[in-house]
Amino acid sequence: VQLVESGGGLVQAGDSLRLSCADSGRIFSSYVMGWFRQAPGKEREFVAAINWSGGWTYYADSVKGRFTISRDNADNTVYLQMNNLKPADTAVYLCAAEKNRELLISQRSDHWGQGIQVTVSS
Repeated sequence: VQLVESGGGLVQAGDSLRLSCADSGRIFSSYVMGWFRQAPGKEREFVAAINWSGGWTYYADSVKGRFTISRDNADNTVYLQMNNLKPADTAVYLCAAEKNRELLISQRSDHWGQGIQVTVSS
């Protein structure tokens, strides 16, 4: 599993962005995928997760109703659609992969992307 994020950037409050995380490995479809973020001076936190089929998703309360995680197993890509962005969403966003959802959500995955910056101006 080799993860590469894209789609970040600078936007204004209320705007939308869609992040992508592509896996160049061969076993993407068997992994639970997740998004995390780390703001300056803060610990990394969980954002959203999705199982292999897309039938189970889980969100942090802070993004519920604004962010949507999805995946395309044919393209080995997981997405994070972020709507109604707020300055508090400013952070480096990272994707992760793990076979076990509990390990993923607790940030004990062995597979992480390098991260991508999202900046939301007020």
